Amino acid sequence: MAGRRTRNINGADVRRSTLARASGIAEQLHYECSTLLELFRKRESFPEDVADGRLVSTPPPSSQLDARDKLWCIHSALLQCQNLLEKATAKEEEELGGGRKGEYENQRKMVKERLSLLILSIGELLKAADGTAVLTPSLEGLELNIPVNLFELKVWVYRIFKEVDYWSKTTITALKDLPSVTVKEGVRTTRARDRRSTRR
Repeated sequence: MAGRRTRNINGADVRRSTLARASGIAEQLHYECSTLLELFRKRESFPEDVADGRLVSTPPPSSQLDARDKLWCIHSALLQCQNLLEKATAKEEEELGGGRKGEYENQRKMVKERLSLLILSIGELLKAADGTAVLTPSLEGLELNIPVNLFELKVWVYRIFKEVDYWSKTTITALKDLPSVTVKEGVRTTRARDRRSTRR
């Protein structure tokens, strides 16, 4: 009995540390993406409102969803962001000349790496919540109509950076709501176990 209780506490500790790590990575990504957007705007002399509209097809996680479904929404959206970011980087290097290693290119690389780390962390949280391997969500419906016109291409790249920025903020908010959900689920499970023990 004591052994079982210890395992449950350890499992909760693992979830909490994974959650804290994911939140930290999401906050870093948001900061780094804001810097990237600023660098891009300065480089291209873009106003902040040059581009609007969503590129990722996943709707933001609503308050009605349980913890696992919220994580699934975030995981799916971040994977779509990663896919878009890879395409944008490849297209920029192809059309605008690759090989440069300035502040902008270094910042873009940092954002890509941080996004990959966040996806891994959210995957770990999903696995902890469900206990099974995380399936890769479909990227069907993702807007991948890459513009041919140079100005439109730059706007498209900017929209992708804004999408990563938006989803990093959404992830921070959603992860902040998760601890209370996890605690409630834990309390409910303990009460149910106590009721079963009393019946015996």
